[in-house]
Formats: sequence, C-alpha cells, structure tokens
Amino acid sequence: MTIACSGRFAHHDSAGHADVIGKGEVQWMTAGVGILHKEYHEEEFSRTGGIMQMVQLWVNLPAKDKYTAPTYQPITRKQMGVYSLPDNAGEVEVIAGEYYGTKGPARVFTPIELYNVTLKTNGLATIVLPANYNTSLLVIEGDVTVNQQSTIMENHLALFENQGEEFTIKATRDSKILIMSGQPINEPIAARGPFLMNTMDEIQQAYEDFYNG
Repeated sequence: MTIACSGRFAHHDSAGHADVIGKGEVQWMTAGVGILHKEYHEEEFSRTGGIMQMVQLWVNLPAKDKYTAPTYQPITRKQMGVYSLPDNAGEVEVIAGEYYGTKGPARVFTPIELYNVTLKTNGLATIVLPANYNTSLLVIEGDVTVNQQSTIMENHLALFENQGEEFTIKATRDSKILIMSGQPINEPIAARGPFLMNTMDEIQQAYEDFYNG
C-alpha cells in the first residue's frame, strides 16, 4: 500500500492493472496468490522533476486469505472520506476504517484504521481506537504533541502501548500525520525474499510456484 505525499507514481502489474497516483492519493495492491509489479516515478514527472515522497506499508493477510486473487485499488482524494475537525483545526482523510462515522473506501481483509490527518498550528484531533489494536503515528510534516506530554518531531514515528482507547494529537505547527492501526492477526510469520507466508514449507512452495510460472 503506497501513499503519495508528493510527486507522481506510476504502477504496472502482471494482472493488467496500470495507474498513476498523485499527491494525497493511494494505491493498494493485494498480492494474494502472486503478482509481479513495478512502481516508479511517472514519465511526465520524471521530465519536469520535483520532490518525491511516499509512505509504503506491507499489510499481512490471514492464512485463510494468502491465496486470494490479486487485486489493485486506486484511491483518489475524491474517494476518501473526509471529516472536518471542530474549530477549523484541520481534517481527517479516512483511507480505511471509520472516523466518527466517516468511512474510508479501502477494501481490507482484517480490521484496519488508516487516516491522513492535517492539522493547523494548535489544531487538535482526538483519535479513538480499540485497545487491542496495534497503533502507530508517523509525522510526515510538522511537529505534534501526543496526550499533552510527548512531542513527536517531523519524520519520526511513535508506537503506542496497548492501553486505553483514546489519545489526542495537537500540532505545534502546521502538520500532516499518518495514523496506522489494525487488529493483530496473531499467526506465525515466515518470510524469505519477497514472500511472506505462515510456515517455511509454504515459503518453499511459493518459490516452486514462482519458478514454475
């Protein structure tokens, strides 16, 4: 799953999907049973130049879904759910999950909450998530204070403890924050190269499947 923070990114894959995303947009590819893909700076952007910044996340699938058919979801800003924060503090773009009734468009296999939060200076957002979810926060631009006590600087990530369900974010200057949270799958993981399965026998089978076309 790739979020374009700035620049333009092109995508092509062996299932026939081809797309370009720009600032604030998302591409979400589910590899499932297997897919070959490439991501790179879009041709026109390569000619004109500029700053490129992206966040790329790899999201695990439960064992029962490892062999699902490959899919590709392009998510434009128009498709995202947008929640305007009180007091003109900023907004929350919902990529996946739900924020105070505003839902995101991403199709997921396990419960995931993924938000782009934009805060003006001194803007405040309250985030409520289940205590058992694993949750982290990435400050893409600006600086923020979490729960009125911990300062998280630009380009830094905070990993939350699984205690309580609510926290606040206050911007000390104009800021962009990515909130990432999900229900733990709690299954064994086996990984080698580009393959992620649940056992090493499954990894070996994945390599055999790949080399056999």
